[in-house]
Amino acid sequence: MSASPGRRVLLAAPRGYCAGVDRAVIAVEKALEQYGAPVYVRHEIVHNKYVVQTLEKKGAIFVEQTEEVPPGNIVMFSAHGVAPVVHEEAERGRLATIDATCPLVTKVHKEAVRFAGEDYDILLIGHEGHEEVIGTSGEAPDHIQLVDGPGDVQKVEVRDPSKVVWLSQTTLSVDETMETVDALKEKFPQLISPPSDDICYATQNRQLAVKQMGAESELVIVVGSRNSSNSKRLVEVAKIAGAREAYLVDFADEIDEAWLEGVSTVGVTSGASVPEVLVEQVLEWLSQRGFEDVEIVKAAEESITFSLPKELRRDLREEATALVAERRGAGAGEDSGE
Repeated sequence: MSASPGRRVLLAAPRGYCAGVDRAVIAVEKALEQYGAPVYVRHEIVHNKYVVQTLEKKGAIFVEQTEEVPPGNIVMFSAHGVAPVVHEEAERGRLATIDATCPLVTKVHKEAVRFAGEDYDILLIGHEGHEEVIGTSGEAPDHIQLVDGPGDVQKVEVRDPSKVVWLSQTTLSVDETMETVDALKEKFPQLISPPSDDICYATQNRQLAVKQMGAESELVIVVGSRNSSNSKRLVEVAKIAGAREAYLVDFADEIDEAWLEGVSTVGVTSGASVPEVLVEQVLEWLSQRGFEDVEIVKAAEESITFSLPKELRRDLREEATALVAERRGAGAGEDSGE
């Protein structure tokens, strides 16, 4: 990347939507098209303010708990995944469900179930309270303990040091995760790794692009929401890579012109749940302030796609109605002494 005269923008590639996010957002849109509003979604389908607001306008209703959904309705589970108990709650509530969990998160869930079945202690590297961590932990709560970064390692205790495995949240910083793994291996030399990397390809690729441009950028702007783990990691990675400053913004109008003082190169990227229109608005904002020269920093090619949830091939409205009728029938039977 040769420097252009004057002000320039280094634009990360890849950036924005990953395959799991694309699948989840399209799933909500398809459900609304097929079944009509409302379609309930448990938690934000993905962690992006603009996406959630756009889907709300189309008829999606976002709830925090499954119990908030009236019986006989459709509820979709977000891309971050849910614990088995949430599926049970939906069944008790007579709800038709669509599972939009990212397949890469589902992979981690299956690993947790498998290793718990083999009676391993599972050390789950991730951030406390994150929806993905809650969902994965719920697969085997008696076998899983959370390790929230290298600082948590000293307090970890296991039953048998020869039967310990680590798994991770898919949206972490690659470097920090490996730092945590190294510390765990020092404490538990027989620690085994998952069969394949848990940190998703999109998270790794976006961090790699930021590393490449961070060293040449005085300022890096990451488009993404504050509750997006992978977006926040991009800010951290940019600073470690050498950027003087890095900021997270949802929209272009959140950029402070004071950030541009003494800056000749601005790096721009976006988290894996961010639609491209928001990046385009940031580029337009920068262009209006003299940053018209845009150079692409390409770290990887992405061609992965995921098929839509299989539940979208069924008549879920009819299914939900039948579930409510079934409960009424059971209630009548109980009343008549059957």
